Amino acid sequence: MRVLGIDPGSETLGWGIIEGVGPKYSVVDFGVVRSSARLTFPARLAKIYDGVGAVIDKFQPDVLSIEEAFYAVNVKVALKLGQVRGVVLLLGEQRGMAIAEYAPRLIKQTVVGYGNAEKHQVQEMVKVLLRMRSVPEPHDA
Repeated sequence: MRVLGIDPGSETLGWGIIEGVGPKYSVVDFGVVRSSARLTFPARLAKIYDGVGAVIDKFQPDVLSIEEAFYAVNVKVALKLGQVRGVVLLLGEQRGMAIAEYAPRLIKQTVVGYGNAEKHQVQEMVKVLLRMRSVPEPHDA
């Protein structure tokens, strides 16, 4: 099974592809889709659509895994993040992928064992679990 994980963001969207059977997974590739804050927001969404679509077309994942929306202090930021998620969910549906949404706290609990883990703690555990040489950058899925 091949899984595409998405860490949604309107300026930097992280993605990662893992592949495996049962408890054994390995990294296929990971990266980011960047969109300039100087672009209009619809143009940024189009760039995200094209970038994530290219990743899906190249790697042909079976499953799309994405963080659920969460409550943000800034409502404007939360709304933009919801629109980014909508673009990614649309791509998954259009490509016939199974879609799994997970709360950020559940992801941290599962990976680190602590739902309030810091970003660097999650990165270190991902490195260990997937036998990576270096820690993924903060915005890589």
